[in-house]
Amino acid sequence: MTFPRYGLGCMSLNHAYGIAPSPEDGLRLLREALDSGVPMFDTATLYGGGRNEELVGKAIAGRRDEVMLASKGGMAMVDGVRVIDGRPETLRAQVDASLQRLGVDHIDLYYLHRWDKSVPIGESVAALAEAVDAGKIGSIGLSEVSAARLREAQQVAPIAAVQNEYSLWTRNAELGILEATREDGVALVAFSPVGRGFLADAVRDPDELVAKDIRRAMPRFQSPNWEANAALLPAWRALAAEAGISPAQLALVWVSSRGEHVVPIPGTANPAHLREIIAAADILVDDALLARAGDLIGNATVSGPRYSPQNSAEVDAESFEDAA
Repeated sequence: MTFPRYGLGCMSLNHAYGIAPSPEDGLRLLREALDSGVPMFDTATLYGGGRNEELVGKAIAGRRDEVMLASKGGMAMVDGVRVIDGRPETLRAQVDASLQRLGVDHIDLYYLHRWDKSVPIGESVAALAEAVDAGKIGSIGLSEVSAARLREAQQVAPIAAVQNEYSLWTRNAELGILEATREDGVALVAFSPVGRGFLADAVRDPDELVAKDIRRAMPRFQSPNWEANAALLPAWRALAAEAGISPAQLALVWVSSRGEHVVPIPGTANPAHLREIIAAADILVDDALLARAGDLIGNATVSGPRYSPQNSAEVDAESFEDAA
């Protein structure tokens, strides 16, 4: 499977970061993305309880061939509660529901959104392999998994992509999955490549985030970690200015530089930021400056784990906390 250089994460149009745009504004942004040649849209069963898939489906109606379409199953809202469920029967039903909401007969890439630790990953992957054989999905992906889990899944079926968080300020991928995916010819799709807005210089005071914004529960946005992290921003702004680009663009170029198989999928609900993302795909930055970026923002300088203990327990990806 051939992957583009970047894609658009669609989650924020319906989910996670506070007040979502209106459906009309979300549809307008997705159509602008299509018009501008954004090559991949990434959505999921979970996002907005299915509304995100419906929105993406409306945007690509009549234009299906213009974009690589990725979605996910194995994590969904059930009676208002987020539930991880990797049972084969659940995944079969969720693939069919995704197809219906998207209004398509084929999804190019379908991820197991989370490994359900009560179900052997081979059983979940086998169910997705059935969907490949049936022509419902083109390829299988995994999300938030370790290199060991990738190798286990590959014993059952080919894996085209692993989608893990990867950015300057979340370097967990460098504990194994970055190299494992490179060795195996698997795409590493990097979600939150601008550090959930931190590297875009978009968060000045976490207390101003709306009540339902998921960053409020993330340790890096909480005191005293936030104060330590915010102290990095003046130097980060200066480095981006030296490169002649925005902080978000510098963050995206750095992620893309980590390997030809690395595919950042930034998300936005802002048309101006969408244009900033698109422009970043053609920006070149000197290797020495990128190295300085890596020294400035990284595991040694960022304060706090990326998730709360509860959310950390739900993922399988390697973590520095476990490695300590």
